[in-house]
Amino acid sequence: MTTGTPRGADDIRRAIGENRAEPEGAARNARAERLAEEAERSGDRPLLVEALFNLLIAYNYSSESDKKFVPFARVLKMWDEDPADFDRFAAHSLHWYFKWVSSGLLDQPHIPLAAIQKWQAEMAHRYRLAGYSERAVRQGEFRIARHIGDLPVAERAYAAWQSADRDRMSDCHACELHLQGEWQAYLGQDEQALESWQPVLGGELTCAHEPHAVLASSLLPLLRLGRSDEARAHHLRGYRMVRTMESMRASVARHIEFCALSGNEARGLEILAQHPAHFTTTGDPDSLMDHLAVAALLTARLCALGHGDQQLPGPDGTLWTATALHDHAESRALDLAARFDGRNGTDAVSTAVRARMSRGPLLARLPLGVRAPRLAPAAEAPVSAPPVGDGAPEPDLTELVAEARRLTESGNPGTTAAWAAVESAAELSGTPLDAKSRAEVADHAGMAAINDTGRSAALFARAAALFEEAQEPGEAAACRARGGYARALSGETAAALADVDEQCALLRTLHGEGRATLRQLTGALLVRSRVLARSAADAADQDAVLSAAADQAAEIAEQCRPHTGEAALMARQAEATAMLGRFAAGRGDHETATELLTRAVALYHRAGRPWYAADPESVLADLSLRHGQAADAVRHGLAALDHGGELLEPAYRAQLHLLVAQAHGGLGDHEAAASHALDASQWADEADDSEGDGATARLMFGGALRRLGRTTECVAVLESVLPDLVRCHGEGDVVQARWWIAECQLDLGEAREAAEQFLLAATIAEGWEEPHDHAMLANLAADALSRAPGLTDQAVSAYARAEELWREIGDPHAVTRTLRARGWLELREGRGGPAAARPLMDAAAKTAAGALAAAPAGSDLAAEQRFDLADTQRQTAELLVRSDDALPAEDPSAASRYVEAVGLLDLAVATLAPLGDTVRDRRTAVTLMAGWLELDLSRPAAATARARSVTAAYEGVEGSVAEQRREEAATLLAAAADQDPDSSAQ
Repeated sequence: MTTGTPRGADDIRRAIGENRAEPEGAARNARAERLAEEAERSGDRPLLVEALFNLLIAYNYSSESDKKFVPFARVLKMWDEDPADFDRFAAHSLHWYFKWVSSGLLDQPHIPLAAIQKWQAEMAHRYRLAGYSERAVRQGEFRIARHIGDLPVAERAYAAWQSADRDRMSDCHACELHLQGEWQAYLGQDEQALESWQPVLGGELTCAHEPHAVLASSLLPLLRLGRSDEARAHHLRGYRMVRTMESMRASVARHIEFCALSGNEARGLEILAQHPAHFTTTGDPDSLMDHLAVAALLTARLCALGHGDQQLPGPDGTLWTATALHDHAESRALDLAARFDGRNGTDAVSTAVRARMSRGPLLARLPLGVRAPRLAPAAEAPVSAPPVGDGAPEPDLTELVAEARRLTESGNPGTTAAWAAVESAAELSGTPLDAKSRAEVADHAGMAAINDTGRSAALFARAAALFEEAQEPGEAAACRARGGYARALSGETAAALADVDEQCALLRTLHGEGRATLRQLTGALLVRSRVLARSAADAADQDAVLSAAADQAAEIAEQCRPHTGEAALMARQAEATAMLGRFAAGRGDHETATELLTRAVALYHRAGRPWYAADPESVLADLSLRHGQAADAVRHGLAALDHGGELLEPAYRAQLHLLVAQAHGGLGDHEAAASHALDASQWADEADDSEGDGATARLMFGGALRRLGRTTECVAVLESVLPDLVRCHGEGDVVQARWWIAECQLDLGEAREAAEQFLLAATIAEGWEEPHDHAMLANLAADALSRAPGLTDQAVSAYARAEELWREIGDPHAVTRTLRARGWLELREGRGGPAAARPLMDAAAKTAAGALAAAPAGSDLAAEQRFDLADTQRQTAELLVRSDDALPAEDPSAASRYVEAVGLLDLAVATLAPLGDTVRDRRTAVTLMAGWLELDLSRPAAATARARSVTAAYEGVEGSVAEQRREEAATLLAAAADQDPDSSAQ
């Protein structure tokens, strides 16, 4: 209840305007209710009409949309009592909101269909009386017919709607196109739907809720058409638009549905968790049913993926298992659908809801680029062995062993899996393997487990013992050498080197006796080179140890060189050559490294093992990028991805995509950079490294989107990854992300939020040794604050702080800009006005003049300072004439300011004069401004002279600017002639 002195009508109207600008929700509704009460107590019926309309709008765009019928009924009664209470705008609004009420009734299953049709007829009657087109009426009839599932009537109403003339009662064009496209998509005409939506998606047609709703509606049609990149972009752009809008629950539901059907169940859960009230707000049963249906769809997907026991946030803020939430959401959605169908006398709604809840995935996985929490590990179903003796063929163990040995001999990456299959088949069949086969199984298992050094070393030891049992001393020694490498990986490099040296000495002896192959010997020597390289970090003389490692690799390459007909030894030579290339790169010998790595790639191809060429190609890519050879980096990086293919580990693949993305960015190909950064984020997620390389990839993806102008996508990606960057990355990454987010927010009109991001980034940069970023961020924060409503005082303080920082750095150009910005802010309401602004402008001019005097004559720096001084003189003149709306002809006291302004503009022209024709466009713009002020001072002759000087300056000059200047000069001449016909002859 409002207390105190009653407000006047003007104050209430002002409050209504402020209320309409508030965010959707219960707070806005409550204030609208209080304003309606105040208006009623005032006894001012037109004011009450306005307040009731405001209340209706608040309810309509909230979760309490079922309350809008009461204020509308009151207004309609007031209209019928006395239309004189309604001005032209109010009368228009009454008929406009009739549409809202008619369509809103359809969303309430407790309202009988007959009552809805009666309201529709009443609307048609009143529209005819008011002289409006039938278009909105036919659109309402179409909505009813589509809702109850009467397709023939819907098609006729749709045709009548489309053929009727658009007029002032027609829905905004953007909203109409949304509904048209929805109907086309419902009929399976996805291409036509997207074509209908294009003016909205392209920004040609917008409103308070478009393109928000169209972006959501376009998601599944795009997926069905295979246009997944556009679908991703529409999701990133659209969800951010609707996430805080109560009235857009149906659109949020479409985004959850999109996630469920594109392999992004975790992202869908994240969105579901952000909207717990969507389960419980019942004011709009239709959109509640939408939310419940997609919640059931999403949880059904989780159950199908083995996550039925995962805890999820659900109704009432409590945790539910996916299975329980699915059953709850499905039951409630079907209950609501049944209520609608009971009201309608059809089964259309239930059929549609069931179809929606049972949809299958449209894509296995569409990378989105945004960070989403990973799902808990799925419950694994027990694996039962295939029946033996019941018609299922037993695996042929002899053939499996032969195939595994063939793959081993050829160096095929499938070797490890082949030996694992041998082991499984032997266990299933109960057939014992001979000692050599068991040794080979253990050896390859040790290689597969190399990251688990203890287990790997134990497997190699077991393999060695079995090879000894099988009378294979060369393989046994090679296995023990590999066990030494596993030991080195655990940090015991000295002991590991002793073990490996012992086995290498043994293998040299065995090879001399013909009891070990060159492949076995060089394999052990290669292990020795690697162990040496790892031990260098702890050595007193690192260079000597690395040199020994390189010498060992060179020996291997030389030993293998003559064996050009043996693929295994050619591959070993390639491996040693690649190691030599890495050693050269580590020494900073780029040329030698490139030569050796290129040779290694060629050797792998000649050996018929191109998949191993991925490693030296990736090193070449990294070297190329480090040396500014971005095109070569792209070429080598793509070759590595191509050669490695599906054999690459997810983490390695993520790093390669990151490298290629960075190289493409260096070449200015931001589309390709975005694509590879997106791929990198996906593979990092697969490698369970979302916080590491995944966050780096998303930061890079966001930067590429920023450069491509895809602002809403960029900010969505960066906002999602920011927590990972803050938690796990360096300050530089965090500052860069906040910087880009703030720039995007400014582009989106979110100045207050942008200022917050700039200030947070500036706080981080404050402690950096290099002060420029801190000063720039403080300045950008001030710029953002100056654009945010109601934050002028904060902007002034921020500019003052930025000025201090620029002075400390010694950047007069930046100091001048901050002083001018503060000067303009003083003209705003509540600030000091011209008296406070002018000293700031004078200080800016003094700073610029001092910098100009100190700059070397004729230098670029001197030219920059001239621009600063001239801009300050021009802006000071502009400030003088803007500080008072009165013209000299209306207020003689204004004449002195105008005269001073003209003098300042002449100074600006003189300041620019030494730069000649290079600044002709700047100089003539100032001259024309002075000419118009001359006319304000009733000095047409002087205005004419200035206009003619501009025309003369562009004699013989072509181009758009020249044409614009000549046109404005001609306009100024004509205005001067109108003021004094004799001036044109002077």
